[in-house]
Amino acid sequence: MDRASAISQVDEEQALAARAAWLHFAGGKTQGEVAELLGVQSTKAHRLIARARSEGLIKVFVEGPIAGCIELEERMKQAFGLIQCEVVPNIDDGALPLRTLGMAGARYIRNLIESGKHELIGIGHGRTLAAAIDMMPGVPAGGTKFVSLLGGLTRRFAASPFDVIHRLAERTGAEAYIMPVPFFANSAKDRRVLEAQFGVSDVIAMSREAELYIAGIGEVDRKSFIASEGMLDDEDVAEAMKTGASAEILGHFFNGEGRHLSNPVSERAMAPRLEDLKSHRIMALAGGSSKTEAVRAILESGLLFGLITDEATARRLIAKTPGRVPGKKNGKTAPG
Repeated sequence: MDRASAISQVDEEQALAARAAWLHFAGGKTQGEVAELLGVQSTKAHRLIARARSEGLIKVFVEGPIAGCIELEERMKQAFGLIQCEVVPNIDDGALPLRTLGMAGARYIRNLIESGKHELIGIGHGRTLAAAIDMMPGVPAGGTKFVSLLGGLTRRFAASPFDVIHRLAERTGAEAYIMPVPFFANSAKDRRVLEAQFGVSDVIAMSREAELYIAGIGEVDRKSFIASEGMLDDEDVAEAMKTGASAEILGHFFNGEGRHLSNPVSERAMAPRLEDLKSHRIMALAGGSSKTEAVRAILESGLLFGLITDEATARRLIAKTPGRVPGKKNGKTAPG
C-alpha cells in the first residue's frame, strides 16, 4: 500500500469514528444500534467510539470529519454558491428534526463565541434556533454581544416561546438587545411609528452594525411557525400564500424560485429591510422534510452566506427531490 492510500484509509476510519461517536453521544444510540446504522459489527462500533474518545474528537460535542457529510457540504456549496455549509447526520426523524439541528446549531454558536471573532451578532427566532440555545452548554460570552433582528411578541402581545434572545443571554451572560414589539405590526404605518420609538430605533441601528446574522427558515402555510405561534392570523397567511410565497426568512417572503415577494404582510414586519439582508452575511439553521422546499427557495435567492442542515435534507436538496408538501399527508390533503 502506498503512502497516499494509507492516509486515505486513515482519514476514512477517522470519519467513521466521528460518525459513530456522534450517533452514540449526541444521538443517544446504543453501540448495537450504532453498529446497525453504520453496517459494521458491534465490536467495530465499540472500537470506533473508543478511538473517537482517545483521539480527542469528543468534547462537549463531537468534533471531526463525518464520512458522506463532507462530500455533501462541498456539493451544496457548489450548487448554491455557499461560502460555508455544515451537514450533520440525522439523529432524529420527522418533519422537523429538532434534536439533530439543535445540536449542530448549539455547537456552531458556541464555537462563534469561543473564537471571539464577532463583537456583535444578529439573532432571529423560531423553533430550530430555540432548540439550539436549549442544547448549548453555558459558555461565557466574553466580548460577544447579541442583538435581536425581529420583534418578539405575537399579535396578542404575548411573548413568543421561541424568541431566543433571552435564553441566549441566560446561557452566556452576554449583553443582549431586544425589540419588545410584535413581529408584525398592524399596518405599514404602525411599523414606521414603532421603528421611530426611542429604544427600538437604537436596536434597529445596532442590528445593522452586526457582523453576522443567524436565522431560521420558515415554510408558509397555516401550520407554519409564524401562523401557529400567533405571529400572523389566517388572513395574513392566506395573503402571503396568494402572492406565491413558499418560504420566509427574517420577515421576508420568497417564492419557490427564490424571488423576493413584496407584499402587504412583509411590509408590516418588524425586521431588517431587504437591503440589510443583502449586505450582511446570513447563516441559516434549517432542515427537515417539512421545510425542504422552503430551504431550497431561500438557497435559490442567493442571500445565504452559509447553511447548517441535516444530512437527509441535504440529500433531498442535491437530488432535487421534494420534502413533505405543506398541508398534505401521505399524498392526500390533510384535514384542517
